[in-house]
Amino acid sequence: MIKRSKLFGNKTRVTFCLPKDAPDGSVSVVGTFNDWEPGLHELKVRRDGMRTVTLRLDPGHYRFRYLASDGVWLDDEHADAVGPQGSELVL
Repeated sequence: MIKRSKLFGNKTRVTFCLPKDAPDGSVSVVGTFNDWEPGLHELKVRRDGMRTVTLRLDPGHYRFRYLASDGVWLDDEHADAVGPQGSELVL
């Protein structure tokens, strides 16, 4: 799941969310906003059991995927689109 909220100026706060146990282990969101660098934006478990990470992003077209600790790549069905290069987000 992806949550968006506009901030002052042209930035958007984007929160990437996954259930606590799907998949097992640590998960990070990687994409064009962080040069596909694993571990930079790791999702953390919240009190409600969801794992989330929040980023402040400029307007643009981004591609991203989730990378689990066992090397499994996941797309986000709640993204604006899912293509051959992963999930897409347009802000």
